[in-house]
Amino acid sequence: MTGTSADPGRVVLLNPGPVNVHDRVRAALGGPDECHREPEAQALLGTVGGKVSRICGAGPDTHATVLFTGSGTAALEAVVSSVVPADGRLLVLDNGHYGERLLRIADVHRIPTTRLEFGWAVPLDLDAVDRALAADPDITHVGVVHHETSTGMLNPLRELGRLTARHGRSLVVDAISSLGAEELDVVRDRIDWCVGTANKCLEGMPGISFVCAPHERFGGLAAVPARTFYLDLAANHRAQVLNGSPQFTPALQVLRALDTALDLALAEGVPARTARYAARAATIRAGLESRGIELLLPPEHRAGSLTNARLSGGMTYDELHDGLKARGYVIYATQGKSAGTFRVANMGRLTDEDLSGFLRAFDEVTADDVARPTQPPVETRDGAVNR
Repeated sequence: MTGTSADPGRVVLLNPGPVNVHDRVRAALGGPDECHREPEAQALLGTVGGKVSRICGAGPDTHATVLFTGSGTAALEAVVSSVVPADGRLLVLDNGHYGERLLRIADVHRIPTTRLEFGWAVPLDLDAVDRALAADPDITHVGVVHHETSTGMLNPLRELGRLTARHGRSLVVDAISSLGAEELDVVRDRIDWCVGTANKCLEGMPGISFVCAPHERFGGLAAVPARTFYLDLAANHRAQVLNGSPQFTPALQVLRALDTALDLALAEGVPARTARYAARAATIRAGLESRGIELLLPPEHRAGSLTNARLSGGMTYDELHDGLKARGYVIYATQGKSAGTFRVANMGRLTDEDLSGFLRAFDEVTADDVARPTQPPVETRDGAVNR
């Protein structure tokens, strides 16, 4: 099989996290056993938090970062459940699966919400957001997904941040799939609560997520009743940032891997990583389009780390996925409302050979499908949504 990955022991991950990581990141997992209550482990929390804040565009004088052992959804739930006051309301901007997830998290905690549903793969209507904020003074917070990976759409943070600030409301941003590879600055973009994770564009290992926010926002959490125990953002901030010790046992080895990944990210610089990802995405998109594959979004709405494309020629997602995986390449399914499409991410440490090999493998799989006798339709598996 000529499409097989150049390294027989390596699987090329073209899913939107976890990603292929640098050898130094992987090696950091093999550090010594250690106790999380010792000074060096406690210092690691502050070091990693400070580096995350820098990636977000902030410094220690103005912002802090709280770390959680858990996927990106853990940090997102910590924010949604912790920041909206008892008499507040969350305006959820929904144009994809993860916008829906914001709403579901709020509903679980019985937080009053207003939902602006735009439709999957439909850009946000900022005029509608403006009207919603003007019409309802009870709305205290606005929640949005920066990179909506269910469709590959990048939502306009800078414009939304200005709009939200003009109305005196607080902006919650799910930057889980964008931080480190898309233009984002928590100060310039007026982001009050920025949520991210280690294992996507920061190119770390799965298991650590975080919240970056201004000091005064963390200080204001004292007036909000706790709705959770483990994910209580105020309690974790007190423990980690104010007292310099974790509230609970962190995944220290994963945290050390993230520390290494952040060093690599800061050395490369977010603009350079943005350019690297954009070049990889351009290669994938040109390769697919030259093969007659239709892409889901117009160029102006696409994020730089993920491409959603339509299945063609009667091929099912399972056939495409399984054929590519057999050759060493893992793509991703989509959720139900994007049926008939597949996702190819370009996050992580990918090489030119990874991409050319993927396109060769794609040709082999689609050629095999053309040569195969027609079979009755097979129902596609549900898309995975791990975050």
